[in-house]
Amino acid sequence: MSKRASVFALVCALVGFGASAAAAYTHYHILFDPAYRSFCDINETWSCTQVYQTRYSTFQGIPVALFSGMWFAVAALLSVSALRARDSIRESVPGYLFVMSTLALAVVIYMAYISFAIIKVKCILCVTIYASVVGLFLVSGGASSIPMTTLPRRATRDLRVLVTTPLAIVIAILFFVGAGTTLAFFPRESVVAASSGEAAAAATAPIDQDRRSEFERYFLAQPRVPLMVPNEGAKVLIVKFNDFQCPACGQSYLQYKPILAKFEAEHPGQVKMVLKDYPLNPACNPNVSAMLHPAACEAAVAVRLAAQHNKADALEDYLYTHQPQMTPPMVRQAAHDIGGVNDFDAKYESTLALVKGETGLGKQLNVSQTPTFFVDGVKLEGMIAPQYFQQAIEIELARAK
Repeated sequence: MSKRASVFALVCALVGFGASAAAAYTHYHILFDPAYRSFCDINETWSCTQVYQTRYSTFQGIPVALFSGMWFAVAALLSVSALRARDSIRESVPGYLFVMSTLALAVVIYMAYISFAIIKVKCILCVTIYASVVGLFLVSGGASSIPMTTLPRRATRDLRVLVTTPLAIVIAILFFVGAGTTLAFFPRESVVAASSGEAAAAATAPIDQDRRSEFERYFLAQPRVPLMVPNEGAKVLIVKFNDFQCPACGQSYLQYKPILAKFEAEHPGQVKMVLKDYPLNPACNPNVSAMLHPAACEAAVAVRLAAQHNKADALEDYLYTHQPQMTPPMVRQAAHDIGGVNDFDAKYESTLALVKGETGLGKQLNVSQTPTFFVDGVKLEGMIAPQYFQQAIEIELARAK
């Protein structure tokens, strides 16, 4: 592999790694920082936030960006070895990169299809990752001069060399420790593994006074939007615009549930949560153009119909904890089995009209993502950490006095 090709491969790997790291950083802050706004939220068509809120952005609750970052790290190390290692290894590097990038290209084509054809929302960071993989595929394919059938034998030989090289061993250990630590400690988005006990523990975990003060200043500085929603005597009214297929909606439901139960026990009737439907599905929400959640309309109707049988809570729990399996037929079956709904098809259109009415309210309030909360009129976009959600309610209870 020529020096020029090795440098180009290294540049592609570093650009891809940087984009992956930025995507993981953005993904994290969208979930947990109420004041964060991603630089790549340009409009409805180009929006990292919308892409990262779909089920396609994670695997087993872990952002796909973390896996791509690790892949690019390996590609970067191989590119460096093509510049520094002995001739026998340099000769094999293009083949290794070509095999890696061929597999990655298949994933990239799938993800690009999802982005451009299914959800119809693009992410600048994702496109940068796609371009980096394509660049590595082209340069490694052009630089490879050995038969691909010899790669297994060459890999075995090169591994024997590497295990006798102290520097290579240190780098390998650092890579595996770093990758394992990142995967172990990066917050999971999966709501399936969440439990009420874990949510309660997260809610009561202390935050230092500086952060409390910073959040209070941020919260009190926000404009208050008048809401035409009855509070039924409550001192604090929380309105949540929701999509039952939205991962962050499910996570916030499970993590905020014990917080709301705590306030109900300590301040009966003083904190009220009102749910408003805002499915990210153009079939029932004319305010969105992208099909982010194909089963969201059916889910909104199902919960409304289940409420007529006093089984809305049970159905909500089921839907949120089975989001990866959600499809329109699955929702209809759950409505029958769990919600006691036997006339789903007969009432679907009339109930869907109510859902569309609430999406109209969301448009008036400039709702653009789910979940979006209004705590006594203060708009909080996305899911915020449970501690801050609890603090927002405490601030409003104190104001009410």
